[in-house]
Amino acid sequence: MQSAILTIDPEFRIAEVPPRLFGSFVEHLGRCVYTGIFEPTHPSADDDGFRTDVLDLTRELGVSTVRYPGGNFVSGYRWEDGVGPRETRPQRLDPAWRSTETNAFGLGEFAAWSHRAGIEPMMALNLGTRGVQDACDLLEYCNHPGGTYWSDLRKAHGHTKPFDIRLWCLGNEMDGPWQIGHKTAAEYGRLAAETGRAMRMIDPSLELVACGSSHSGMPTFGAWEATVLQEAYDQVDYISLHAYYHLQDGDLASFLASAVDMEAFIDDVVSTADHVRAKRRANKRIDLSFDEWNVWDQTDWREQGPPDDWPEAPPLIEDTYTVADAVVVGSLLIALLRHCDRVTVACLAQLVNAIAPIRTEPGGPAWRQASFHPFALTARLARGRVLRVDPVAPVMATARYGDVPAVHAVATYDDDSGDVAIFAVNRNPAEPVELTIRHDAFARHRITEHTVLSGDDLAATNSSTNPDRVIPVSVPVDTSGHGSARAYLKPASWNVVRLTDPDRPRDREE
Repeated sequence: MQSAILTIDPEFRIAEVPPRLFGSFVEHLGRCVYTGIFEPTHPSADDDGFRTDVLDLTRELGVSTVRYPGGNFVSGYRWEDGVGPRETRPQRLDPAWRSTETNAFGLGEFAAWSHRAGIEPMMALNLGTRGVQDACDLLEYCNHPGGTYWSDLRKAHGHTKPFDIRLWCLGNEMDGPWQIGHKTAAEYGRLAAETGRAMRMIDPSLELVACGSSHSGMPTFGAWEATVLQEAYDQVDYISLHAYYHLQDGDLASFLASAVDMEAFIDDVVSTADHVRAKRRANKRIDLSFDEWNVWDQTDWREQGPPDDWPEAPPLIEDTYTVADAVVVGSLLIALLRHCDRVTVACLAQLVNAIAPIRTEPGGPAWRQASFHPFALTARLARGRVLRVDPVAPVMATARYGDVPAVHAVATYDDDSGDVAIFAVNRNPAEPVELTIRHDAFARHRITEHTVLSGDDLAATNSSTNPDRVIPVSVPVDTSGHGSARAYLKPASWNVVRLTDPDRPRDREE
C-alpha cells in the first residue's frame, strides 16, 4: 500500500472560508427553471409555483449564492419581459439555446425564490445586445427604494421592498464567438468600464464582475484578461473564470487529476490581474469569481447541437453523474478552497437538471445526483479558516498533466467549535493510500469521523428509482490521536476526515 503524510497547523492559514464559494447557477437553459425550480402544477409546488422538494434540496446542498439568468441566455435577454402580470408577458425566441422562452418565470420570481431558498442573488447583465442604459434601468428596478419610474414600476408589480442585489456580472463569456453580441477584448473592456461607472453613480457599493476568458483554452486567454482589466480595473472587483472537465478517451487518471488544470488556471489569472495592478499602480486587488465550474461532457452537445424546432424547456445537457464524476467535483472544491484568498466567489453550474447536482421529473420526484454529496458535505463542514496542506505523497503518472501528487487535500479549522475538517482525494484509480495526519498543533484532537465517497463501480449513478445508490459512507476511524492519526484512502475516492477536541464544549449545533 502507498503512504502519504500531511501536517495541519492553525498557523498555516490561507484565508477565511468565503461564504460565496458555495454558489450555484440558474440559467434559462433546458429544464433548469421550468420543471426544475418552477413548476406550478407539481404536487409539491407552493403558492408561487416553486417546487418545495427542490427548495429543500437546495438548502441541503448548502448553496449560498445563485447566479441568474445566464449564461449564454443573458446575452439576448430582455429583463422587462419577465416582470409584471404573467398573462401579459411575451414569448420570445431564445437563440442561445434555440428554445422558446415563455417568461413565466422572471426577475420577481427569482427574487422571491432566492429569499425562500435563503441564498444571495447574483445578477448577470445583458452586455451582448444591450448596454449602459439598460443596466442602469435594471439596477433602478431592483434596488432603488421608490419615487422613480423603474422603482415605482417594481412596486406596482407587487414588490414594495427593493431586491437589494449587491453582486452583478457585467455580461457573460463575451470572448466567445458563440455568444450573442460577441466582442473583442478592447470593445468589451470599454463597455464593461462604462457600464460599471454608470452603475456606481447610482450605487457606489455594488460589487461588479468583469468577464474573463470562457476557458483557459481560448486562443485569447491571458491577453483577454489583461486588456479587459486595463480598461475596466477601476470599476470592477472581480474577473470571472469558467471551466468544465470530463473523462476523455477512458483516461481515468487524468480525469481524476482535473484540479491540476483548475489550479493552474487560477494561478495564471491571478498573475495577470496582479500584473495589471502593478502597471496601473493600483491600490486595490482584483479577486476571482469562478462563476461556472463543473464536470460536463460536451461531446454529445457539440455533435447534436440545440433543437431546431424551438421547444419550450427541452431537456438539454442533463448529464447523469457517476462516482468518478463526484470524486472530481470534490477535488475541484478542494482546489477552490486552496485558493480562497483570491477566489472568493464560485458557482457550480448548474443547480437543477442541466449538468446539475439535483435532478427532477416533471410532475414527479426530485433526487440527489452523485455530485450532490461532496458539495453538500464541503459546504456544511468547511468552516472558519482554510489551512494550507501540502501532502508528502507518491506521484502518479497522467497522460494530460504529467506526474501529479496522488493525494489532493486541504483543511479547515473552525475557531467557534474547535473542529478540524480535512478534505482529501486519492487520485490514483488503482492504488489505496494510507494517509498519516500529523496534528501536533491539535494534540488533544481525535479523529471522530471519516466519510468516503467511492465504490467498486466508478460508473455507478443515482436515479429516480434508485436515488441512494451512490451516497457517502462512514468508515472506522483511528481514535488513538496524540499528535498523529491514520486514514485509509480508497482508490479514486473523495474523503472528509473530522478531528474534534473531546473536552471542548460544543459552541454550535452539528
